[in-house]
Amino acid sequence: MTELGLTHVAFAVRNIEASIEFYQRYAAMTVIHRRTDPGSSFEVAWLTDFTRPFKIVLIEGPGLDDTPLGPFGHLGVRCVSRDQVDTLAASARAEGILVKDATDSGPPVGYWALIRDPDGNTLEVAHGQDTAVTLEQAEQLI
Repeated sequence: MTELGLTHVAFAVRNIEASIEFYQRYAAMTVIHRRTDPGSSFEVAWLTDFTRPFKIVLIEGPGLDDTPLGPFGHLGVRCVSRDQVDTLAASARAEGILVKDATDSGPPVGYWALIRDPDGNTLEVAHGQDTAVTLEQAEQLI
């Protein structure tokens, strides 16, 4: 895999375990690297969904203060079906972390919902976003 272009997004987190659990549950991500940084004593975890060379980097440590991504700024995750979006939204609603219930915005946006992570960052779960088609159309214009 080539690692050119966008490779990661990093977030300061208050509780790395809670954040790992959130991204495993709501974004189907897996921890691929974990360490305590020797210079700062920060806890660091890299998570990926194995679909491309991209990761979320979570960092917990004293003195880290960050502005959450959101309420509109967000990370987006593609789901396999509308049912999966509904299931994740229902779980988030039950936990009190659903920001916006599932909405069908038609092509190219699709069916989506917004969920708040433990640090206030926003995660979009979506089905039917035509990213590949939109990219192909854009490449033809270049």
